[in-house]
Amino acid sequence: MKIQEVLDALEQFAPLPLQESYDNAGLQVGLTGVDVSGALLCLDVTEDVVEEAVRQGCNVIVSHHPLLFRGLKQISDGDYIQRVVRKAILNDVSIIAMHTNLDNAHGGVNHVIAEKLKLKEVEFLADVRTVADNHGGKTPQQQLTGGSGIIGVLPEPIDAERFIHFVKETFHLDCCMSNELLERKVSRVAVCGGAGAFLLKNAVAKGADAFITGEMHYHDFFGMEQKIQLLSIGHYESEQFTTLLLQKILSRRFPELNILQYGSTNPVRYW
Repeated sequence: MKIQEVLDALEQFAPLPLQESYDNAGLQVGLTGVDVSGALLCLDVTEDVVEEAVRQGCNVIVSHHPLLFRGLKQISDGDYIQRVVRKAILNDVSIIAMHTNLDNAHGGVNHVIAEKLKLKEVEFLADVRTVADNHGGKTPQQQLTGGSGIIGVLPEPIDAERFIHFVKETFHLDCCMSNELLERKVSRVAVCGGAGAFLLKNAVAKGADAFITGEMHYHDFFGMEQKIQLLSIGHYESEQFTTLLLQKILSRRFPELNILQYGSTNPVRYW
């Protein structure tokens, strides 16, 4: 099995045309024509992640967040990105990122969050679009639907405080940020993993009682009194189940592949 086959499987689930214009998903570092010795899955690529891949005999890293967003003018030891690239190249480790294409894909990151919350009647929250993709001429042309965020309905309406406790338990949170408690029950819930504040207006327009995302700006919490229950639970925390999704995609296609999950790469500390 070649690394290219791993890349193909990932991109067939979450085609690159579904990514946002600012993004840089896909192959980041390395060669794809070599045999796969193992895959290490993570949310972020750090020096420790590359070292763990080498220790575990994995020559491909699949990350949610891209290591490279912009071009590098040098590869030295000036920052952690350069050091990671250098370490990966020296150890023949390829790096693949599945970012907003995996967020926007049907069954992707936001669908997994919805499943964890037991939401029913789920649909894309915004920017629903259909793209044509033939995976670089490797597969027949197909029409794929994607979108930003997810909205769905809880199995039964619950009061706002109970809902917040449910979210904290589901995502293993010690704390989260919210606006004032909603005085009506929560039934219709919108979600977006990561930095989803841009979808707040869409959540309100779609009649959501609550909106859960990883990050929100301070001023987003103003002016929403009794319109919607806002929950900002942390960027990493909102996307923590992504490696499980990546493992599911790869293990279904390659049951014999050695697939490992790296632990937390969350740089944020709570005191």
